[in-house]
Amino acid sequence: MNKKIIIIVILAVISGIVLGYFLGQQYQIKIQLQKKEPQEKPIADEHKNHTQTKKDELYYCPMHPGFVSDKPGECAICGMKLVKKEEAEKIEKEADTAEEICILHTCEMANCEMKLTGDIKNCPFCGKHITKEEKVSYYADPENPDHTSHTPQKNEKGKKYTPVYKEKKNKDTSKDVHISSDKQELIGIKKDKIQERVLIKLIDTVGKVAYDPDLFVAQQEYLQVLKAQENTQGSSIEFINEQTKSLVNAAKQKLLLSGMNEKQIAELAELGKAQKNLYLPALGETVWIYMTIYEYEIGMIKEGQLVEIESVAYPGKIFEGKLVSASPVLDPNTRSLKIRAEVKNPGNLLKPDMYVNAKIKINLGKKLAVAEEAVMDTGERKVIFIAKPKGYFESREVKLGTKAGNYYEVINGVSSGEIVVTSGNFFIDSETRLKSAVSGEMHKH
Repeated sequence: MNKKIIIIVILAVISGIVLGYFLGQQYQIKIQLQKKEPQEKPIADEHKNHTQTKKDELYYCPMHPGFVSDKPGECAICGMKLVKKEEAEKIEKEADTAEEICILHTCEMANCEMKLTGDIKNCPFCGKHITKEEKVSYYADPENPDHTSHTPQKNEKGKKYTPVYKEKKNKDTSKDVHISSDKQELIGIKKDKIQERVLIKLIDTVGKVAYDPDLFVAQQEYLQVLKAQENTQGSSIEFINEQTKSLVNAAKQKLLLSGMNEKQIAELAELGKAQKNLYLPALGETVWIYMTIYEYEIGMIKEGQLVEIESVAYPGKIFEGKLVSASPVLDPNTRSLKIRAEVKNPGNLLKPDMYVNAKIKINLGKKLAVAEEAVMDTGERKVIFIAKPKGYFESREVKLGTKAGNYYEVINGVSSGEIVVTSGNFFIDSETRLKSAVSGEMHKH
C-alpha cells in the first residue's frame, strides 16, 4: 500500500514539472511576440517626435513641428493655427535662401527646446538654410504692405510676399516711424545726403557813398597836433611836452570813435595829409562806402573781406572793394554796427551821399552741412528726419551754426553720409507725433 502511494506522488510531481515547463515556454513566446509588435506613438508630443499618421490628415504647428494632430485646430503651446502637412512642405521649399529664417522650426518662446542656437548652418528639421543675423518678423505684400502674413505666400498676381526682418536688439526703433515706399512716393518724400560743402555766406545790406567832412577835419586836427608835438619835442619845459602829448591822444581817440582803426591812423600819420575822398573824391581816387550790419552778423565780419557795390544809377555794374574798418560802438536803437569799405570808383561814377546796395561775401570754408528745407524749427529746438533702411524714419534734434545760401552748418547731431528728408517733413512729423501719442496712451493702461 505504501509503495502505491509513493509511486502516485512521484508521478504527480513529474506531471507537474512537465506541465510547468510547457506553460513557461508558451508565456515566453507570448512575450517575444508582444515585443515584435510596433508600439503606437503619441499623437501630440510637444518637442520630441513627429507623429506618423495618414499623410492627408496630418496637421502640425509651424513654430513647434513636434506638436501634431490628425485634426485642424490650434497649437497647445503657442496657439498658432495648425498647418496641413502638404502646405507646410510647400512652405519649406520656398524658405530656402540664406537671408531667410526657417520660420517653421524657430521658436521665440523662452527656454523652448525647438529654439535654434549655436553655430547652425542648416535647419536640423527640414535641412534648409537659416541665418542668426536677421530674423523674419512677418511677410508683406510687395504691392500692398498693409497685407501681411506670418508665413511666406503669394498675392493674387502671383508675386511672393517680401520678408520684413526684426530690428537688432541694440537698436532703439521705438521713436522711429515706418512709411511704406508707396506712401513715400504718394506724399512726395525727397532726400539728400549730408556731407561736407564749401559754404559761402552772403550778407546783403545797404550803404551810402561817404560824404564825411567831419572825419576829414578830425584827420587834419590829428595831423596838426602831431606836427606840434614834433616841433616841441625835446623842450625843456615839461608842461609843454605833456600838453602836446595830451592833445595827440585826444585827436587820436576822436578818429577811433569816428570808425578808423589803429592801422589806418598810423597810415594817415605816415601819409601826412587828410583823405579828401571822404567828402570830395578826385578822379581815379577810391571812395568810402558806409554800410550797416546787424548784431548777429558782427562775428563774421573781418578786415579785408571782399565787397560788391551796386547802384540803381548804373544797373548791372559792379564796383569792387574791401572792408577797412568797423565802428567800435554798437547803435543801441537799431542794434546795428557801421562798417566801412574802400571801393574803386572808375570814372568817378559814385557820388558822395549816393545810396548803394552792398554784398559781402564770406567764405566759411568746408563744413558739414544740411539742406535748409530739411530743418524744422519748432522755436525751442531744430529737428531733422533721418531716412533709415526698410522705410523707417528717425526724428533727430540737431545743433546748427551759420546759414549760408540754402544750407546750414551742422555743429552736432548728424554724421557725414546720413540721408536726410528734404521734402515731406511735415507728414513724417505728424506720423511721429501720432505714434508718440498712441504709445503714451498704451503706456497709461
